Amino acid sequence: MNSFVTSLYPTVDLIDPVVFKELNTDNNVYFSKSFLKAFELSNPQIEFKYISISDSKKNTIALALVQVINLSVEGTLKNIKVASLVRKLLGLFFCNEHIKILFCGNVFLSGEHGIRCSDGVSKDEIMTQIGTALDAVAANTKPLHAIFIKDFKKGSLKNTQRFLNFGYSEINVEPNLIVLLDPKWKTFEDYKNNLKSKYRIKANKADATSSDLKTRLFTEHDFETYKEELQALYQNTIDNASFNAQVLNLNTYSHLRASFKDDFIVKAYFLDDKLVGFLTALFNKNTLDAHFIGLDYQLNKSHAIYPRILNDYVRLGIEKQVSSIDLGRTASEIKTTIGAKPIELSCYIKHKNPFFNSLIKPFFRRIKIKEFKQHLPFKN
Repeated sequence: MNSFVTSLYPTVDLIDPVVFKELNTDNNVYFSKSFLKAFELSNPQIEFKYISISDSKKNTIALALVQVINLSVEGTLKNIKVASLVRKLLGLFFCNEHIKILFCGNVFLSGEHGIRCSDGVSKDEIMTQIGTALDAVAANTKPLHAIFIKDFKKGSLKNTQRFLNFGYSEINVEPNLIVLLDPKWKTFEDYKNNLKSKYRIKANKADATSSDLKTRLFTEHDFETYKEELQALYQNTIDNASFNAQVLNLNTYSHLRASFKDDFIVKAYFLDDKLVGFLTALFNKNTLDAHFIGLDYQLNKSHAIYPRILNDYVRLGIEKQVSSIDLGRTASEIKTTIGAKPIELSCYIKHKNPFFNSLIKPFFRRIKIKEFKQHLPFKN
């Protein structure tokens, strides 16, 4: 019978470097010490923890990220399709306004960036060990209202169903939107030539309408110079998003840029010397991952800032010859107009109080994500 050892770290600095080596985090930047430290340094309002699982031979076989966060029920449910009565009941069960939630995963990212497993080990058993460890962490976190484990693709659900044994409910969340790039595309024109006429016109219109915008890639010095403007533009997008667990302190970007150099990009958009938008992106092996953006929505219609940002993500991906662009969640429909396809994601949630959890489970099943029209812009 396998025996496992669970370790809990209050900061990434205390994790033995051997852990990262044994989990081969060089192949996934989101579990690297540099990436995790950037978030710790810049977001002191969050309580960061890390769970490692070792086998009987003391080899590390898994690492799980934990973030304990205060947030509002209303902000969490803002754009989730749920009946008003259910919304009120959820507020009642979670003590209305502000609640404390223990997240397993990175609240600032969408996708499978919360649990790193070694190859060749039983994922079923790892999920069981993580479920047990999360219960132990939750028992020592007071006050605490709920535990939320995020995000899993369909292919992972056969393993993550183990969380149901711990009292969790499975819920669907907004999908990730992924653009698959044809390796034959060497320029943005090549990409546009594969679009149907309607969508090629849309791409051209976005570039034409935004032609007055001047762009440049930001350095660490620029982050400091435009710190307040960047945060304000980012806040605009947060206010329009469907799910906001937490607002990122953009000092995180300075640390990411310092660690990952040209693999971490911040592209700024200016109108008459005024910063009106920005995009961020991280190259992770053969994928370009879109991170946060910010823009002046009052100028978006007249200058097509957001459509231009989407075009520029495609340009960056083609320029770097990656195989795919991960545009994250939210704004699903418009992302499909440039060729993105939805990748369904599921999460697991439970109330810390077993009695309340049993009462609230039927309401979790009634939570639905907003529907959107999926466009098919490519010719073939």
